[in-house]
Amino acid sequence: MKIALIKLHVAVFLVGFTAILGALISLSGMVLVWYRLLLTVLSLYAYLRVTNKLQKLSKEAYIRLMVFGIIIALHWVFFYSSIKLTNVSIALVCFSATGFFTAIIEPLLITKKVKIAELGLGLLSIAGIYLIFHFDTRYKTGIAVGIISALLAALFSVLNKKNISLANAQTTIFYELLGGIIVLSILMPLYLYWFPGTALIPSLSDWGWLLILSWVCTALAMQLMLEALQKVSAFTQNLSLNLEPVYGIVMAFFLFHENEQVHSSFYVGVSLIIFSVLLQIWLLRRAHRLSNT
Repeated sequence: MKIALIKLHVAVFLVGFTAILGALISLSGMVLVWYRLLLTVLSLYAYLRVTNKLQKLSKEAYIRLMVFGIIIALHWVFFYSSIKLTNVSIALVCFSATGFFTAIIEPLLITKKVKIAELGLGLLSIAGIYLIFHFDTRYKTGIAVGIISALLAALFSVLNKKNISLANAQTTIFYELLGGIIVLSILMPLYLYWFPGTALIPSLSDWGWLLILSWVCTALAMQLMLEALQKVSAFTQNLSLNLEPVYGIVMAFFLFHENEQVHSSFYVGVSLIIFSVLLQIWLLRRAHRLSNT
């Protein structure tokens, strides 16, 4: 359990940095995610072919993993679109609603009882988001988009947990992201029709950030999360991911001076989210001690 939590914590830090990269890359959310998926899929395929680690799966397993990939790809599109519509800090706070959605979805899909403690902790994050939404109305559209991204993230993590044994981590990531790039490629003409004039070619600096995003913050982070999910629940993973706003917000304040763009309600909301994370960590450690006595 300890090693799994360390892997999860490292993955959370890497995921937190993706929001900063989203702000640094000049492309729109849809185009950014398309390049992220393309670079990751090509790199992973080359690695798996050289190392002979690409597993052969059943047709049903291929389809399942690719469907999961569509969900995570759409989550990323909404997440980065939220960053473009608001800022890094607001988008990351919206992401913390993932814990609440997981507490509802996980019992439905994995046939377990609803845990009042998990639901209550998730509601703390929702309360934090509501405070920001209610008292700072400048970012309503971006917050709504961010909430959708959190819902998709929760659904993806629960499905991943339920189907963790389909393949090894690298094969799972490859086929999931392959499904994502296929669907986004199909949707791209419609996106460009709805948003004409969208830039399609990354700048030189964009290419550098995209490579870091694809190799370090996608392939490596997803592998660490998948390995951690073998030991921890999807809810624990997603509530731990609430630390992502903490890392990302601190970096955004330092790099982009976003502390000058938010109202006092933002700090109250973030405090509730941090409190929910600390309380969950305490409950996990307490449960672990009791199980060993």
